[in-house]
Amino acid sequence: MEEVTSVDFWWGDDLKIIENVPAGICQQCGEKYFEPVVYKEMERLAKGSGLAIRHLSVDVMRYPVA
Repeated sequence: MEEVTSVDFWWGDDLKIIENVPAGICQQCGEKYFEPVVYKEMERLAKGSGLAIRHLSVDVMRYPVA
């Protein structure tokens, strides 16, 4: 089933959140599937070719080693 969703997309050490992405989404597990042309456009946006609509701050935590 195809829906529009947001995607957390890593490009190297940079995290981009891309909104309004068309994707097939598994109704059992939530896995997202993208057409090749959609994935290529996400790569283009993540490389910096798109204008950010807003900026978010994200905390990074480290799980303690036992």
